[in-house]
Amino acid sequence: MADSDTPHPPKLLPDAIYESVQPGTACLRLQTTHTREGLLDGAWWPRSRDIGAELPSLITALSEHLGPITRVGLDESAWDELPTRLTIGDRIVHVDSFPVGDDTILITRGDQDYFALLVVPPQTAPDVARAAMAEAVRADNVAQAGQILIDTAPTQQA
Repeated sequence: MADSDTPHPPKLLPDAIYESVQPGTACLRLQTTHTREGLLDGAWWPRSRDIGAELPSLITALSEHLGPITRVGLDESAWDELPTRLTIGDRIVHVDSFPVGDDTILITRGDQDYFALLVVPPQTAPDVARAAMAEAVRADNVAQAGQILIDTAPTQQA
């Protein structure tokens, strides 16, 4: 049996997700705890609002760590054009429109195993994006995605 065929225990995240980002890959952080006590399971920083260009690298990265991804839930108003499904590798991933806000993406592995990721806006400065992503993956995080983006945004000088 290949590693990719090994079933993943439900509701568990991988033990370590600290890899350098290669060009053309997703900028992604996942919580590295098995408890999943925080509101979010990770964070994603897409480079644009073109979901057809951004989603394949995210799904590929998530599949390497979580196993096959079957569905993605996004707020349609946050993306340029939202398809109903994408073929990524040899799999079809269904894309659903949910009013979750432009700061959240819902990922489904298998039938009922859901992951919620913070979506950092593409135009975010790198230091702010890193801070928001770090906050989202804290095991004790109880803040909603939108609040994390507000809390980590630079303060405006009057």
